Amino acid sequence: MRVVRSIKQLREALEYMRQGGHTPIGFVPTMGYLHEGHASLLRRAGEMSNTVVMSIFVNPLQFGPNEDYDSYPRDEERDLELAEREGVDIVFIPSVEEMYPQPTRTTVSVSELTTRLCGASRPGHFNGVTTVVNKLFNIVQPDYAFFGLKDAQQVAVLRRMVSDLNMNVEIVPCPIVREGEGDGLALSSRNVFLSPEERSQALVLSRSLREARQSIEEGKVTTVAEVRELLTSVISNSPLAVIDYAEILTFPNLEGLENEVLLTDVNGEIIIALAVKFGRTRLIDNNVFIPKEVAALV
Repeated sequence: MRVVRSIKQLREALEYMRQGGHTPIGFVPTMGYLHEGHASLLRRAGEMSNTVVMSIFVNPLQFGPNEDYDSYPRDEERDLELAEREGVDIVFIPSVEEMYPQPTRTTVSVSELTTRLCGASRPGHFNGVTTVVNKLFNIVQPDYAFFGLKDAQQVAVLRRMVSDLNMNVEIVPCPIVREGEGDGLALSSRNVFLSPEERSQALVLSRSLREARQSIEEGKVTTVAEVRELLTSVISNSPLAVIDYAEILTFPNLEGLENEVLLTDVNGEIIIALAVKFGRTRLIDNNVFIPKEVAALV
């Protein structure tokens, strides 16, 4: 495994790989502090690619002025151990100065898809995401790029960016990885900030999503308003939970649905998306599915 810290070194290493026929190239962008969710992305990249590149870069452009950029967890030594264990070929760890050597005057913006959910709660966040991912794609020029569906809005936004700009890379969404038997807390680097009691109460996110889906399957809730009411009711039973949003939208276009809309009348996929704060830690979770297929299971 090779660790490089400059764009020039990375491009030289990738050119060597391409000349040697070690393609396709799979790319996993991360902000570090890796966990099993990242490991699953790296394994998927290894299955689809002959060369796996991973980046570790905490991108300042996607953090707001009152967010946790300075305190975002970092552990490069542990990250490199995980990367080597998962068979990564090249790890790119640039400094902020390497990625942004001068004030940024050019940004990439995806409209409409970024105005809801986390885009509404974190103004400017997705401009930072799309700008840095665009830069990384230009540097790495991967055939595939792998992103976890825990950040489903990010996946939708990046897929639209790639489509609109005719970028020669395929976005590969990968399933959410959870603690325990797969029905617990969605893995996140920010989980480290949770106190034991906050972590225990944070399980309400996945529980509310399971109850919502089960209630749809059983016909107990049928409209958008009823699903939102169920989510809010379940989450509110956790005294430490402060709801940022609990939304039901189409996916991947992230279009709003009227309260009275019957879920079984919606064509295609929907996303039930949550953002909830526990103390200073904001957690997100979601479930993407086709309501007509779920209701048909009854």
